[in-house]
Amino acid sequence: MSTQIRKAAVIGAGAMGSGIAAQFANAGIPVVLLDIAPPGVADRRALAKAGVQKQLTTGGFMAPEAATWVKVGNVDDDLEWVADADWIIEAIIEDMALKQSLYKKIEAVRQPGSVVSSNTSTITRRALLEGMPEAFKRDFVITHFFNPPRHMQLLELVCGDENPPQVVQKVSAAGAAQLGKTVITCRDTAGFIANRLGCYWMAVAAIEAIDRGLSVSQADAVAGKPFGVPRTGVFGLFDLVGIDLVPLVWGGLMRALPTTDGLQHYDLPSHPLIQRMIEQGMHGRKTRQGFYRMGTEGRKSRSILDPVTMEYIAEPAVAEESRTLRQLCESDCAAGHYAWTVLKRVLTYACTVAQDIAQTLEEIDTALVLGYSWKLGPFALADSVGVTWIAERMAGEEEPVPRLLQTAVQRGGFYRTERSEVATTDGAAVMRVRPTNLLSLDEVAARSQPIKQNAGAQLWDLGDGVACLELKTRMGVFDHTVFEMIAELIKERSSSIRALVIASRHPKVFSAGADLSFILQKITDGDFAGLAHFIGRGQQAFRALKFSPFPVVAAVTGMALGGGCEILLHCDAIVAYAELNAGLPEVSVGLVPAWGGCTQMLIRAAQAEQGPKGPVAIAQSVFDVISSAAISSSGLMARQSGVLRSQDQIVMNRDHVLFEAKRTAVRLADAGYQVPAETLLTLPGPSGLAAIRLRVDTERNAGRISAEDAVIAHALADVLTGGEGCDPLLPVPESVLYQRELDGLLALATSAGTRARIERFMSR
Repeated sequence: MSTQIRKAAVIGAGAMGSGIAAQFANAGIPVVLLDIAPPGVADRRALAKAGVQKQLTTGGFMAPEAATWVKVGNVDDDLEWVADADWIIEAIIEDMALKQSLYKKIEAVRQPGSVVSSNTSTITRRALLEGMPEAFKRDFVITHFFNPPRHMQLLELVCGDENPPQVVQKVSAAGAAQLGKTVITCRDTAGFIANRLGCYWMAVAAIEAIDRGLSVSQADAVAGKPFGVPRTGVFGLFDLVGIDLVPLVWGGLMRALPTTDGLQHYDLPSHPLIQRMIEQGMHGRKTRQGFYRMGTEGRKSRSILDPVTMEYIAEPAVAEESRTLRQLCESDCAAGHYAWTVLKRVLTYACTVAQDIAQTLEEIDTALVLGYSWKLGPFALADSVGVTWIAERMAGEEEPVPRLLQTAVQRGGFYRTERSEVATTDGAAVMRVRPTNLLSLDEVAARSQPIKQNAGAQLWDLGDGVACLELKTRMGVFDHTVFEMIAELIKERSSSIRALVIASRHPKVFSAGADLSFILQKITDGDFAGLAHFIGRGQQAFRALKFSPFPVVAAVTGMALGGGCEILLHCDAIVAYAELNAGLPEVSVGLVPAWGGCTQMLIRAAQAEQGPKGPVAIAQSVFDVISSAAISSSGLMARQSGVLRSQDQIVMNRDHVLFEAKRTAVRLADAGYQVPAETLLTLPGPSGLAAIRLRVDTERNAGRISAEDAVIAHALADVLTGGEGCDPLLPVPESVLYQRELDGLLALATSAGTRARIERFMSR
């Protein structure tokens, strides 16, 4: 793409700056990370090195090897390294004078057309650019990442009239496609969107609870299910942020906002309780005491702060609030009155500032969902409660009803517009602009009917001759209905289907694998013939996909475990979200992968350009992967384990995965797809089996694994090596290994240990 970032630079190696640099590295983009040269320290690059080390320690890199994409230096000696960067990000402390001094140095060395952005969260773009040259203004934007940059999807973008469209397009496209972010355009106001509303909500929720005499646990219970706030609640969030930062964050925001702004009425920095907590060192998690104090057993033994005595008391048993927000607000109790006050205050504030901070209501809601992990933003939340009910109750209490809420009442809700339109903050609507590289099953389902469906799966038409197999079972587990759909698809496929994509709409799970409850029932009943039939059907279905007359591509955006991983191994190509969690954990429940997992991992290892060579080394490497039951923490780690091949695509933005999978399927079909031939495998036989057994027995004798673990490991080794009767000079077709997988699983299934393991797993 013309907007693609080929090299980046980040100045400021603190938690945010080093985290942003790590995300560029995760995307395979070379990045320079600079900080000051620390005085009195021999290593002038020590701070930048420490930033990289922090990200390695805290998981900012998707794989340790990604850190090699980061080049560390200091501003005094190495600033010229940013000269050829396409995007330069300033992430230093919130000091206007220091930032502007740095900008002048950057302007002297940067290449024309490079984007410069600030990661500020409190200072407006307009203020940052005072006194800067016009050329710098044209290329300068604010890009506010959220912490930690690897995992927080929101990226707030603030532009100005001086920015040419290509600058905005470059940052937006790179932020979305290369860094995997949802880019929300904000107006140039203090706090932007998420922190403007999020800080207001936190101030209102805390002060109202304290002043009404609600305990912190009572208030957090209200914030939970009714409001859709994460389990931390509002007081837990204060502990996480740090109470000592209240004067800096909330105080700074209040100073930047007009005296008429609603936040001024909830002066958190001046609240007596906050001031006492700061004075007494009750700063939250960093001091192990804030609104909550954790005991030795974490949440189970935590105590809560009594704001009157300033002592910690045992946390009372507060039942999780089961009522909806509407039901809670309608109840005549302290929690109900509190919930209603917080709802009307936050909604009123959102309506009041909406036009100042964003163009559309959807942008505001998305910012709160992604930035503060709310289930619904304020406007969608109001729709769920009922805008007419809210407005009528406010009017009955002689509260002013915001104009935007009045408009929503007239329309039947904030979001009661056509799907092709999006509601704007001025009460109108504009046509929705849909990026061309997005495709979702939700939208496909909204405009069409399935080609074919049953209880466990359905088939959708993605266009261009590409069908999509969607798993409908709970957690995407495989059962007989899914196997039936695959069999029908292969047997009765329409000539109009040129390629197949396999996908899931579950937000976190692609497929959790086999239906363990079914397997456990078969083992409990002693119906091993029925179990063999079930495993055999899965093998037939997955092999049918591998040898189908059309290309099959997996679009993986969630966990792919056990059988969910095995189906990936049978696809012609995999397009995976960068945060892929995939693996073969069957040994943890006393089984071995038996839907081709062992076989296909051997084939991948044998065909890999880099890796072990020779039958014994290949079998041992696959044994190490499967026996560890490890689940990848990223796509990069899945590639290292062999689940992904070098040619499989890793996509940084989960919303782009299905589109890229379809594009891959079309490319394979257009290239004249040929059904693959069955692979012949050279197995090590007795020598390989003996080598692995020796390692297993050594671990058992040393007490590092149990006798039961050793039995499972021996069974796995027998499958991967071909066993005692295998001739290492005679290659065997992969179909032979499928039978060995089945035999190995059935042998383990008869043991009491396997049944107990499955029962323990199912009871979690």
